Amino acid sequence: MQYRKFGSLDWEVSALGFGAMRLPVLDGDSSKINEPEATAMIRLAIDSGVNYVDTAWGYHQERSEPFIGQVLKDGYREKVYLATKMPSWLVKEEVDFDRFLEAQLKRLDVDHLDVYLLHTLNARNWENYQKLGVFEWAEKKMAEGLFHHLGFSFHDEYSVFEKIVTGYDNWAMAQIQYNYIDIDYQAGQKGLRLAADRGLAVVVMEPLRGGQIAKTPPPEPVAETWAKSEKVWTPVAWALNWLWDQPEVSLVLSGMSAMAHVEENLTLAAESGVNRLTKADHQLVSQARNAYASLAPIPCTQCEYCLPCPSGVAIPRIFDVYNEAVSFDAWGNAGWRYNNVIKPEARADHCTECGECEAVCPQNIKIIEWLATVHERLAEPA
Repeated sequence: MQYRKFGSLDWEVSALGFGAMRLPVLDGDSSKINEPEATAMIRLAIDSGVNYVDTAWGYHQERSEPFIGQVLKDGYREKVYLATKMPSWLVKEEVDFDRFLEAQLKRLDVDHLDVYLLHTLNARNWENYQKLGVFEWAEKKMAEGLFHHLGFSFHDEYSVFEKIVTGYDNWAMAQIQYNYIDIDYQAGQKGLRLAADRGLAVVVMEPLRGGQIAKTPPPEPVAETWAKSEKVWTPVAWALNWLWDQPEVSLVLSGMSAMAHVEENLTLAAESGVNRLTKADHQLVSQARNAYASLAPIPCTQCEYCLPCPSGVAIPRIFDVYNEAVSFDAWGNAGWRYNNVIKPEARADHCTECGECEAVCPQNIKIIEWLATVHERLAEPA
């Protein structure tokens, strides 16, 4: 196993961390963890040098924390840095801080955490935490030894990330979604470098984009790109090595759901390092990113000339959801986003076919037709 510096802390963390969000389950039910298999996977990882385990209140329908507590018996707790996260969306008043932390320590059956994260920080949650005085509370709990360091995981725009990173002087770490596709998404590469420059450890989640860029074989244009290299790497190897090549990345967190994933990732982590990729390798990664983009059927550039729509339809966002579904063969995720993230009044079926958007679209997209196609393909039956 290779080890890396963890921001300004004197920790040496494994290049690979174990995320407990996508453990193997029984009968397709995320609340039913396949405990024998998951235990074997996590303990093999730790025995092989992984020393960072990440979980959260809501993972596996609130079963992840109690399970991790059991897995870390028999001396395994002492071998790892343990992180879990306060469920920000459930915090309504100051007393919730103690309520959740106490419950999580009990679930995990530990007397302290190495890192406690404020989960899924966005503009709304950040404002709420500030109003309730989370930093005063956190400083007190760290002084009491209930957790050693405070961090956060992030899901919002870069401008919000910048406010959060600079809004508290004692952050130990930031956890961000980052991979070779999402270099400009949410915190992105700019956020990675900002946090690292300020001494924060940066833990990367979604390194394989939920498995979307791990598929073998990859789509033909992507496969043709990788075939140009003399390196005989799998899509997973390309994705993970691209991350480990960057010195600002402290640790890559992988949500492994099968023993084969653990074994492959351990092998790659053992050979990982900064500046391992050549200039030609980085050019290929850029070409692979463009190859995925080329699969998108709607040539929308997100310029937003079509906004505001007189009927309130979120045209660029809807097209982005559909393009991702096609490019990454991720129809389940796209359907969930369309029906749960996009507000009902902003979905494609609210288009009145006025044509104002098509008159100003620089790409000459047949927006009305595409909106109908998207809604037919992604909308849940009434």
